[in-house]
Amino acid sequence: HVQLVESGGGSVQAGGSLTLSCAASGSTGNMYCMGWFRQAPGKGLECVSSIYKDGTYTYYADSVKGRFTVSRDVSKNTLYLQMNSLKPEDTAMYYCAADPYVVWRGGTYCGTATEFDYRGQGTQVTVS
Repeated sequence: HVQLVESGGGSVQAGGSLTLSCAASGSTGNMYCMGWFRQAPGKGLECVSSIYKDGTYTYYADSVKGRFTVSRDVSKNTLYLQMNSLKPEDTAMYYCAADPYVVWRGGTYCGTATEFDYRGQGTQVTVS
């Protein structure tokens, strides 16, 4: 079993930056894929980004390309999401997710994080 704990959310003005972190614990050795998805109030789940264990494959939603960067420190079992040039429409609960299966999704390996097996409790990001 894998536990995922997000941190780093908060309130920021439009144009600002935040870095989210996700600490993984438990059986993390075979978590080949990790990623982020979000849910805005009254809306459905939206995949944001994902990354393969060695970083060779990454996925970004069109809405965040060029502004968000996903990275992963395997030695620390930690996933990051650097968010720059934040917009009010980025306001959402952000969830970390992990998956032991390497599946072709969304045009790359790992791909859409909403389909991953494990997810955390989320961290709120508010952009005004």
